[in-house]
Amino acid sequence: MTYELEFDPRALKEWHKLGDTVKAQLKKKLADVLLNPRIDSACLNGLPDCYKIKLKSSGYRLVYQVRDDVVIVFVVAVGKREHSAVYHDANKRL
Repeated sequence: MTYELEFDPRALKEWHKLGDTVKAQLKKKLADVLLNPRIDSACLNGLPDCYKIKLKSSGYRLVYQVRDDVVIVFVVAVGKREHSAVYHDANKRL
């Protein structure tokens, strides 16, 4: 089953600020996530049904929530890992 992709409006603003290279890398990983969204190694503690996509080279993270009842992968936050800012933003938005 393929999941649909939705963005929190604030995450969408963050997405539009990203460079083309970072967007391309995240798009490739998101395509895989839509087919299999629950990746145990990417699970985030303390955030219900939330997972992350890591871009190690650039330091960016994308935090998403899997919503099985409506078959959606909901992007909560996009940003740098510095000082765990992206994870704090995700926690505030949920």
